[in-house]
Formats: sequence, C-alpha cells, structure tokens
Amino acid sequence: MVLPIRNGVAPSYLWLQKGPWKTLLEFLILRFPNVSKEMWRSRLARKEVVDPEGKAFTETSPYRWGGRIFYYREIESETALPFEEHIIFQDQHILVIDKPHFLPVTPSGQFLHETLLVRLRKKYSLDHLSPIHRLDRETAGVIIFSTNIKSRGAYQTLFQRRVVTKEYEALAINLATYQFPFTHRSRIEPGTPFFRMQEAPGTPNSETHIERIERIGEISRYRLCPLTGRKHQLRVHLAALGIPILNDLFYPIAQPMGADDLSKPLQLLAKAIAFIDPITGQERFFQSQQKLANLRQSLGT
Repeated sequence: MVLPIRNGVAPSYLWLQKGPWKTLLEFLILRFPNVSKEMWRSRLARKEVVDPEGKAFTETSPYRWGGRIFYYREIESETALPFEEHIIFQDQHILVIDKPHFLPVTPSGQFLHETLLVRLRKKYSLDHLSPIHRLDRETAGVIIFSTNIKSRGAYQTLFQRRVVTKEYEALAINLATYQFPFTHRSRIEPGTPFFRMQEAPGTPNSETHIERIERIGEISRYRLCPLTGRKHQLRVHLAALGIPILNDLFYPIAQPMGADDLSKPLQLLAKAIAFIDPITGQERFFQSQQKLANLRQSLGT
C-alpha cells in the first residue's frame, strides 16, 4: 500500500483525467468543490498526496493526466453518532457485528470516522478488515467482516453463489390482498434520484419471501427472506406492494434530505444470517439481539 491505514482510514485514490489544468492543486480544487483550497494546500504540505511510488506532490507539481494520486479523505466537521455496535462472533477469519441504525458500514459522503469499518479498525487494530456483504446505513442488524485476506474469497463466494440464508424483520402497515407466505419477484433497476432503486418491466432479477409474524391494529411485523441481493431490495419490494417500511425516507417517495431524526429509525432489521462455514465446514447461525419498535407502543396502546 502506497500510504498506510491511518487512524482506521485507508487511503483513497484517483485517476487523473485529461484536461487543461496546469498544476495538480488547480485540478484538485476544481475536482472537489466542497474541499477548500487551504485544506488541499495543508495536505500537500504534509506530504499526504502521493503518486503510486509514494513520491509526494507539492503545490507547484504539474498536472499530468493518465496517472494516479493517493490521499487521505478528511472531513472538517463530522457529527458523532450516539450508537454502539456489538460483537456477535469472532475467529481468525471473520468478525460478526450487530450494527445499530444510522451507522454507515463504509466511508462515504459526510461519514468517515463515524462508520462501522473505521470504528472497528481503530478499536481492534484490524487494518485488513473488510465487509463481505452490504447493509444500508439506515438498517440495523447482522453484518459479517473478513479479518483474513487469505480466506476472504471463500466467504465472498458464499454470497456470490447465494448459499447464505438471510432473515430480516420489518414493520409496515397491513397487507390485506395477499395470502401469507408468498414470494414477490420483480426487476429492480436504478431510479431517480440517483440513490434510489425502482421496479421496472422485464425479466425479474430480485426475489423476496414474505411472511407475517405478528399483527396488531393497522401495523404488522413481517419476516423477509431475500433470495437475491439487489440494492434496497426489501425497501423497494414492500413499497411496491403498497406497504412501505415505517420511517422509510426513500420509498415510495424520497423525502427532502436533512439531519437524521434519531428517534425514528427505519423499521428494518437484519435479524439473522446462516451458512456453512467454507473453512471449518461448521453450520453458522448468527442473530441480532436488537428489536424493532414494539407494535403496541407504535400504535399508542
């Protein structure tokens, strides 16, 4: 690695595109409008923007398109999230975590140190830690990380082959037009805005098995077992059925972006995950200890 992991943060890299810029600093200022000129000058002065050989750039370094630069992301002001993750299981190959709502898994946008990956790297000195599968920032529950580069591929293959059983729970209004259990299949494609997905005509590429666990008044608790792993699949499927998950700000209609209301988490929980361990051959079953809102409390009864 050209730059080492620093305080849990791995370096980012960027390919330099063809353009009219005379210096690298000029390009960086225009390429990242939300990062101040002073911030880039500070990074360059600290020798934290380097080429693939580790040679540091300066303020006067000429811009040479076609190459790569490596640098550390920095966020001038990052809001602390008052929720803690918990370890479910750990061995020499994997680390299984019970993730809280609102905590992103990996750095993105306004989140860097307040992400599960960076937190775990710092707490347990696990520089080689890497998530094996996805879990939305808004979703709580079980997520698995690889701690061993040599065995990582074996666990990733489990998800690629779809031999991992995943179980979610969700709260939504009652669905009266279907007989449970049933399976919902559809084609999911990128939607609008860019962060949303949508159902579209065509051959189905997503599949979710749906059961009702509990019903009180107008609200039901559902068990969702995705047989495929499309982005936002469960949220898209329930919204398409007319029962969007409670507190979902993306579906069926995207709400204006703003500060998180920490008192209203998305009522979606990655409850359990099961598979045959590719290294030991053991049956693995990991379950979240978290619970969604109490139905009676949700209804004010």
